[in-house]
Amino acid sequence: MASIEPDSPTANRNETGNAAARVAGLQSYGRLYGSSSVMLELYAQIERVAATDATALIIGESGTGKELVARTIHELGARRDGPFIAVNCGAIPDELIEAELFGHEKGSFTGAVQAREGHFEHARGGTLFLDEVTEMSLLRQVKLLRALETGEYFPVGSNEATRGDVRIIAATNRDPVTAVKEGCLREDLMYRLAVFPLRAPPLRERERDRELLAQLFLAELNAQEGTQKTFSKRALDAVRNWSWPGNVRELRNAVYRAFILTEKVVEITHPQLVPRVKKPVAQGNAMNVWIGTPLADAQKQIILGTLKYCGGDKRLAARTLGVSLKTLYNRLGSYGAEDSAEDEDGGARETS
Repeated sequence: MASIEPDSPTANRNETGNAAARVAGLQSYGRLYGSSSVMLELYAQIERVAATDATALIIGESGTGKELVARTIHELGARRDGPFIAVNCGAIPDELIEAELFGHEKGSFTGAVQAREGHFEHARGGTLFLDEVTEMSLLRQVKLLRALETGEYFPVGSNEATRGDVRIIAATNRDPVTAVKEGCLREDLMYRLAVFPLRAPPLRERERDRELLAQLFLAELNAQEGTQKTFSKRALDAVRNWSWPGNVRELRNAVYRAFILTEKVVEITHPQLVPRVKKPVAQGNAMNVWIGTPLADAQKQIILGTLKYCGGDKRLAARTLGVSLKTLYNRLGSYGAEDSAEDEDGGARETS
């Protein structure tokens, strides 16, 4: 539900990733990589907001690196020496999210055998990153709005307000205006969160970065494993021509999978990796599943395709697929499709 870790200034970032970026000829900024115009624009926006304590709202598709944007803002700001707490609001049951955020008193509800601090307290002096904030119920959003507006919050079961000292950065894979119209996000909370909105661009808009990112991931793997593997021309053509609907996460996983399967020359031959202009995988509300696709991969394509068709609305996607929301989250988690897993890559730093 939440990740808690000490953070260090940008100067102390993973040296393997930095060296690999130099090999790939890719520009880095904080925890982010990319030399395309949309990424350079994002870097400029991050530089401006990091110098303030303003609340920020990061908008972007799954796999675009929203948490990495948040961590970069934190590490470049005045709160860099404080904690960075990442909370996936969509992964916490609605009846528990208030206690998770604000803490609770002993006996305040069934199972509350002792008092417990919440994430607002854990993040004191630092940054609290609220991912998938639109997945909170409107009732819980009211409590969050009050904490943001007053700077105070009440632990569950307590009548005594606690003064907070935390910077809030939120993220969503939904268009916030649409979320407001659909009743998933309070309009007043949207305005309070989006003091400084940022957009994490999808990989399909970063044509210049695709091959360089693939080379970066391969260089990182070579450095970790002591190998000197290279891409084939066909693999690089696939990287350039595929639109990467799963964004940077999909590209990284494809490189990792191909790295494992080859000895010297890395081939990316996943059935999805064909030029989209020749034969798209998705057409409207239909999807092509290639003959010979492993059953597990076909299921993954259908789940992710349905989620994309539903505009990232997990509840709607679960209903469409005929599964519970919990089952959908479990499947997405196994695919690495939740933003909260973006830094969980076996010790290697996630890249955007």
